[in-house]
Amino acid sequence: MRYITSLLIPIAIAIAALILIPLIVRVVREYQRLVVFRFGRSIGRKGPGLVWLIPLIDRPVWVDLREAFLEIPSQTCITKDNAPINIDFLIYWKVFDPEMSVIQVQDFAGAARGIATTTLRAVIGDISLDDVLARREQINQVLRAKLDEVTERWGVKVTTVEIREILPPREVQEAMTRQMSAERTRRAVVTEADGTKQATITVAEGDKQSAILRAEGDRQAAILRAEGFSLALDKIFAVAKNVDSKTMALQYLEALKALGASPATKFIFPLEFSRLLGPLGDMAGQAFGGDRGGAKG
Repeated sequence: MRYITSLLIPIAIAIAALILIPLIVRVVREYQRLVVFRFGRSIGRKGPGLVWLIPLIDRPVWVDLREAFLEIPSQTCITKDNAPINIDFLIYWKVFDPEMSVIQVQDFAGAARGIATTTLRAVIGDISLDDVLARREQINQVLRAKLDEVTERWGVKVTTVEIREILPPREVQEAMTRQMSAERTRRAVVTEADGTKQATITVAEGDKQSAILRAEGDRQAAILRAEGFSLALDKIFAVAKNVDSKTMALQYLEALKALGASPATKFIFPLEFSRLLGPLGDMAGQAFGGDRGGAKG
């Protein structure tokens, strides 16, 4: 009997230790904090590391310090120009004061969701539909600032607000689609016109350069022809200076020979031709005179 009793006492102690140790010691991770209430009064936050508690007296509340997000479902809002739109967005937040986040608010997610929807309607109600679609980033900043003003007293910091989707009415979507199609058509026409303009300018520039090159070539050719003609005249003039009247007479005789072989019945002679007849007659007389003298002798 004593042996059994001696065995039961260590077992009872071990069971009591297994039950009490989790109630006495808590391991708090780096991203966690414990807000400890003793007899209903907060004694502050504890952690990270090992935290000792008094069983049945201390009541711990776990608080996560990591950044979290809250999804706000699609909300129907009325813009400044009375257009209904549906908007859903995300709220990113983190606890910077664990004690206030436990004491000041009971359900932060529900409270933040309610404030977010009312704040969204207030913000969208001051903006026209076109601005809502075009100024999304500005709306994000306004929502974040307004939400942060409220959640700061809860020990919670709203870090970012991101609008995920904005759905305007179906009629507005159809009008936007038509407008987008018209804008694309306009851009295509403008691009085509610019291309045609550039092509025309390029062709005109090519024709201009071609005309300039042709004119330059013609000018160079004319200069070369004139220089050649000038050299030819200089050569003729240099040769003509050494030609005597007899040589010229022989040339005219060759010309007369060619005229005689021609079938034409009318001939036009230059005025200088009559002056050549005298030397030709003298030459002929000398020739015939020489022949007669020889005969007489």
